[in-house]
Amino acid sequence: MQKNIILAGVGGQGILSIAAVIDWAALQDGLEIRQAEVHGMSQRGGAVQSHLRIADHELYADLIGLGTADLILSVEPLEALRYLPYLAPGGHVVTSLEPFVNMPGYPPLEEIVTRLEGTGHPVLVHAAALAREAGSARASNMVMLGAGAPFTGIAPEKLEAGINALFGAKGQEIIDINIRAFREGLQLSNT
Repeated sequence: MQKNIILAGVGGQGILSIAAVIDWAALQDGLEIRQAEVHGMSQRGGAVQSHLRIADHELYADLIGLGTADLILSVEPLEALRYLPYLAPGGHVVTSLEPFVNMPGYPPLEEIVTRLEGTGHPVLVHAAALAREAGSARASNMVMLGAGAPFTGIAPEKLEAGINALFGAKGQEIIDINIRAFREGLQLSNT
C-alpha cells in the first residue's frame, strides 16, 4: 500500500492539524510516513501545503511528483486547482467550496468548480456549514479530513483516534466537536 496525499489551503485553515491526525493514525498502523510542508506567509493568509506520503514499505523521498498524487485534499477551492497537475490518473480531489479571497483577480467559484469537475468525481464540500452543525466553524478542517478519509488508506476509526490524540489536551467537548465534524465529512464520501 502506498498513498501520496497533497494537503492544501491557506494559513489558519488547519492544514497542519489534518496532517498531524493522518500522521498519528498511520504511525499507529505501523506505516512509513514522509512529509514535507510549505508555510507560505501563513499568518497573512498565504498558501500552506503539505506533501504526505504513506506506505507499508520504506519511502525514500518526501515530495510527491507531478501526476502521482492519489488525493488532493484542500480546504480552499483555488488551492485545490493549483495542485491539479500533481493528481494521478484515477486520483481524487476533495475540496471545500468556501473561497478565501486573498488576492485581486480571484476567479469566480463557478469557473473553479468547472475545472475541478473535469477531474472526474470531485468531492465538493460546504465545510463551514457542516462544521457549524457539528458545533464550531473552526472544525471545518476535520470535516474536510472526514470527506477525504476514504481515499487515505487509513481506517476512519484510526483517524478518529488521531483526532482524540490531537485535541485531547483541549478537553472532551473539543474532541467531540471535531469527531462530529469528521463524521459529517465522512458521510459525504461514503454516499
